[in-house]
Amino acid sequence: MTETLAVIDYGSGNIRSAAKAFDHMAREEGLDVAVKITDKAEEIAAADRIVLPGQGAFGDCMQGLSQLPGMRDALEEQVIQKGKPFCGICVGMQLMANKGLEHGEHEGLGWVAGAVVPLQLQDPALKIPHMGWNNVAVTENGQIHPVLQSITKSSDLDAPDFYFVHSFMFECKEERHVLAYTDYGQTVTAIIARDNMIGMQFHPEKSQANGLQLVAGFLKWKP
Repeated sequence: MTETLAVIDYGSGNIRSAAKAFDHMAREEGLDVAVKITDKAEEIAAADRIVLPGQGAFGDCMQGLSQLPGMRDALEEQVIQKGKPFCGICVGMQLMANKGLEHGEHEGLGWVAGAVVPLQLQDPALKIPHMGWNNVAVTENGQIHPVLQSITKSSDLDAPDFYFVHSFMFECKEERHVLAYTDYGQTVTAIIARDNMIGMQFHPEKSQANGLQLVAGFLKWKP
């Protein structure tokens, strides 16, 4: 039976490239998954998996998501109550927090305890936004997470690298929710997870083979 993966379009940019990555890996892995870009709550309710990409400021993205009729309620029901697999990418991951502190304080979805705070760099050689390739270190919890198995079991990927573009970072309240981090003048959360939810600060769809392996891992994940 065909699964449906819904990529939420709420005007935050980068939607199509994310959808293409999931569609490509579904075909590459021989998975019967139909990828759909949607801004409709009823299509989120009918989907088997949900992806929330994001690009831009936290408050603008949260507002765009909240303005889609019925979307917040549909996400709460499908992700939190029904436990459908959910993946947040970049700002889509950040929206999982309790709040974001970009251009004021803004309420998030509140799914993973923590706040999205500015990068604080002491090294003048480092620039904000953090833009480019960085290695990530996988935590003990990350080592056993099903989505990360493809990158943790490869001998070539002791410190796999991914493509980042961001000025703010997710500061998790509980360390157990952090699956991987990177170093950019400070420890920066790279992957978070809780229950049926996972979030990636970097762009897996722009991270070549490493990113596509995580996309495949999410497509196969049965939390």
